[in-house]
Amino acid sequence: MHKKISDNQLLLNKIFLVLLDSVIVITASLLGLLLRFDLDIDNPFFHLYVSSVLNYLPINIIVTVLVFRLFRLYQSLWIFAGVTELINIFSACVITSVLNCIGMILSGFPVPRSYYFLFMGVLIMLVMASRFAYRLLRYLLKKPKNNGKYSRVMIIGGGEATNVIIKEIKSSSRIMNTVVKCIIDDNPEKQGKYIQGIEVVGTRENIIEAAEYYKINEIIIAMPSVSRKIVSEIVEICKVTNCRLKILPGIYQLMNGEVFVSKLRDVEIEDLLGRDPIKVELCSIKNYVKDKVVMVTGGGGSIGSELCRQIASFDPKKLIIVDIYENNAYDIQQELKAKYSGLDIVTLIASVRNSLRIEKIFEEYRPNIVYHAAAHKHVPLMESSPNEAIKNNVFGTLNTVIAADKYGTERFVMISTDKAVNPTNIMGASKRICEMIIQTYNKKSKTEFVAVRFGNVLGSNGSVVPLFKKQIAAGGPVTVTHKDIIRYFMTIPEAVSLVLQAGAYAKGGEIFVLEMGEPMKIIDLAENLIRLSGYKPYEDISIEITGLRPGEKLYEELLMKEEGLQDTENRLIHIGRPIKMDEEEFLKKLDVLYKSCYEEAADIKEQIKSIVPTYVINGDN
Repeated sequence: MHKKISDNQLLLNKIFLVLLDSVIVITASLLGLLLRFDLDIDNPFFHLYVSSVLNYLPINIIVTVLVFRLFRLYQSLWIFAGVTELINIFSACVITSVLNCIGMILSGFPVPRSYYFLFMGVLIMLVMASRFAYRLLRYLLKKPKNNGKYSRVMIIGGGEATNVIIKEIKSSSRIMNTVVKCIIDDNPEKQGKYIQGIEVVGTRENIIEAAEYYKINEIIIAMPSVSRKIVSEIVEICKVTNCRLKILPGIYQLMNGEVFVSKLRDVEIEDLLGRDPIKVELCSIKNYVKDKVVMVTGGGGSIGSELCRQIASFDPKKLIIVDIYENNAYDIQQELKAKYSGLDIVTLIASVRNSLRIEKIFEEYRPNIVYHAAAHKHVPLMESSPNEAIKNNVFGTLNTVIAADKYGTERFVMISTDKAVNPTNIMGASKRICEMIIQTYNKKSKTEFVAVRFGNVLGSNGSVVPLFKKQIAAGGPVTVTHKDIIRYFMTIPEAVSLVLQAGAYAKGGEIFVLEMGEPMKIIDLAENLIRLSGYKPYEDISIEITGLRPGEKLYEELLMKEEGLQDTENRLIHIGRPIKMDEEEFLKKLDVLYKSCYEEAADIKEQIKSIVPTYVINGDN
């Protein structure tokens, strides 16, 4: 029914435009002749020629309508009319006038030669006026009353993205209470110039001043092609204004013609990292993933699901998603099926603790590449349940490594953490043991075993950013464990890109480490998130210092001193040299640890320290 109503409305609009153009042709014909005789209606020559014009009028109207239809003047959405529509109108009117001239001469209807040019000029003006009058009327009626209840916008960036955004804000009926007041751009040549009637009033140094002068309450950052470092610098300035911030995601939006106001998103903490996203060699990744059977353990988690998304884009022969949590596994399965209908996806519910189940999976599917992301990662929870951390992280990894070795897996990439370096918590210590397992089995297996170590992942399940957002949404307080605590951060796609790149670089036994730039103070992160949410820290939303949790460090390290660093082809990815160790002694201690954790031993942390000498048990000096 709705479609029928829409079709009827379109038909009525076309009929209206055809009738309007008929009236315009009549008007242009008579007015063109009148202009030729200086509007002297009593001139005898006017009456002589007017009969010629009127006799030819039916043909003129039919030809005009046909030409206008050819140039889509009855199909265009005139509320969005631009240069293309102007060109179409001009071209259609010129061709119509030429055909009118030829037709009248061949038909023997005499008129002054200047009439044809006057007819064409009047026709062009009237058609343009008729098409753009509707847009002008809509714009005038749309302008909100100056009652202080509408959004006063500043746009940062003076490029094509800004032009399109302003155009949509002005023309769209969906964006009623928004007015663009000014533009900011660092290009000195654009200062004082206008885009869609909006002035470029200054550079980034003028943002705060302009926001106050124009009473701005919303800032749009429309610079899709600039580096994240520049965006971070701009956001830092904008935070002082206490305006709501929105940002256009990336240059691909501009290239694909997707620069719409609906594509704008709120500025997130990722925009404050102050560095560009990690770039990887997509070709090298595709070369080793394409047509391979790839398994992802923990495939429903934050890192695992993103691994599945990116791997799916590289045309694997089969993607095997393994996870103990059926809801997470189901979600990523359905997402990938919808996006990659031709991809062979196998989703299996299994625990890496169950060695028999894991072996059966390897025996049946024989994966070429394994990404091992299954793990317990929550530091305070693992401190209170250390045996569970060891069962899942250490022996879940060992089960998967043994199966990969037995069934001829080509490459095995394990997800590690910066908390594995000089660990002060059971989660970090368990991950360090996993790295030692990787190192040990790499020496005695044909499988290339590697580990990838990185810092905190923004937005992952259980991480600090989602917690802060929930606390802000609840009105606070936002809780920070220590005012001096710092962390390295990266985005989930960056983390996954590193993991995939590690797989491409792998020769076996490496610990890959990401160059993560400067660390962030957690209290700064909390303050930034509060500001980006439109509140003032310590005034609208309070911040409470709660004290370090068990096993928590003030700062994290990415490498132990003994490991050193080795560069790779990607300057942001490094390799830590393996530390020498007695593998036979290590495996014996693992056997003892296995029995102890399943017997729920109380001294499990002491046993871990005997395996990981750099582990500092909470409370030790």
